[in-house]
Amino acid sequence: MWRDAALVAGKDLRIEGRSRVGLSQVAPFGIVALALFAFALGPDRAIMAKGAPGLFWVAVLFCTVLAVQRSVSVESADGARDGLRLSGIDPAGLFLGKAAAIGAQLVVLEALLAAGVVVLYGARIQVPWLVVVSCALGTVGLATTGTLYGALSSGLRVRETLLPFLLLPIVAPVLLAGTRIWQAAMLGGTPSDGSQWLRLLVVFDAVYLAIGVILFGPILETA
Repeated sequence: MWRDAALVAGKDLRIEGRSRVGLSQVAPFGIVALALFAFALGPDRAIMAKGAPGLFWVAVLFCTVLAVQRSVSVESADGARDGLRLSGIDPAGLFLGKAAAIGAQLVVLEALLAAGVVVLYGARIQVPWLVVVSCALGTVGLATTGTLYGALSSGLRVRETLLPFLLLPIVAPVLLAGTRIWQAAMLGGTPSDGSQWLRLLVVFDAVYLAIGVILFGPILETA
């Protein structure tokens, strides 16, 4: 399973490295979204800094949808999905590999968006490790759910519009928990201030990792 996961992740990351869609399209989209949020909030830096945690995660969710759609579209052409299914790759390894590739892209995007939040909104992070841990756990949750629901919608002609409809409500706990943890980190609170939200992210990640490992094969067959 782990060998197959490494092979699939390497394949997807090489494709993205050659196409550079993430850096040339998805990342600029996230930065533009942050800039538009800043225009909507007005020139008051205090208001922008207060809204920075939630707006950061909203931008991350939008970028996640684009990254998942890209991952699905790569294997929709030329029967690539059928080839993977018939290649003997462990479905659990396929799930973990695709989730790892999406997660790696999200890590880069989150770093860029975090820098954008600091520059555009004047956000000041007092407890950086809380932000890092929340982003790591949030990335796992977004990558696993995105891989699952991307596979569910992959066989449909309306997958481009159906995927956001399916995915965004499911990842609402990541948005909520990530925002609360960022708020605690910006206010300089103690680790206990964000511990309950960190536990929520851990549970969310564990549930969707387990669902993906167990059910990704049947999902591929039905899709």
